[in-house]
Amino acid sequence: MRIRPDIGTIDCPLILLGRGPDLSMLPLPPKKRILLVEDDPGIADVLVLHLSDEGYEVTQAADGVTGSRLLAAGQWDALVLDLMLPGVDGLEICRQARASSHYTPIIIISAKTSEVHRILGLEVGADDYLPKPFSVLEFIARVRALLRRVDALKQSPQAADNLKLQAGPLSLDPLSRQAWLDGQALELPPREFDLLMFFVQHPGQVFSRIDLLNRVWGYQHDGYEHTVNTHINRLRTKIESNPSRPERIVTVWGVGYKLNTSTA
Repeated sequence: MRIRPDIGTIDCPLILLGRGPDLSMLPLPPKKRILLVEDDPGIADVLVLHLSDEGYEVTQAADGVTGSRLLAAGQWDALVLDLMLPGVDGLEICRQARASSHYTPIIIISAKTSEVHRILGLEVGADDYLPKPFSVLEFIARVRALLRRVDALKQSPQAADNLKLQAGPLSLDPLSRQAWLDGQALELPPREFDLLMFFVQHPGQVFSRIDLLNRVWGYQHDGYEHTVNTHINRLRTKIESNPSRPERIVTVWGVGYKLNTSTA
């Protein structure tokens, strides 16, 4: 190779490159499958259209009976459902999803906007609750965020190696979402599992109720601090020998809660 100062170019031998791989022949990643259970055809059509535009494969059920059957028939990457449905209501479908060994992220969309209904939906296992009417752009953003969170968990080094988190006699498997205390399996609803996993990932650190809401529930649940108390009390009944005198998840008065590393 030599530089030709007269024309400022570089002469070099012609190198014939081999033909690269035909990327069009590579398999495309499978589409995320979303089950939408919504009986209002106007809302359903809009959501199907926008979710499809995002590249998701959407199956829609117009009643609770069909939604329940479709839920049981296959593994879904996400479940979006209304609460007020003919046949089987959305809360029952949510319970059915959480009784399955396959973890399905759930977003409830509902005209029931009261605090009681929102908390009930979250406590039976929904990951998010979006009251109607809502922005379609916000809805899509929440679906994306929920699926990203699940994908990040599956792709993390711990999940890839199928390693368990350990804190004394407590052990958790983030991928299978199972937990054990002294080798005995714990029956934990999704939010209790998330809460325990967060404490195990941050042993000895103190978190306020607002911290836990933002980190475990998500920003959209601000204002529901008492939900944290409810879940911690339920969790204590399952991991404490004496829930009225907790030694693992302890209260730091005036501040919040922490996982006690000396007795975890």
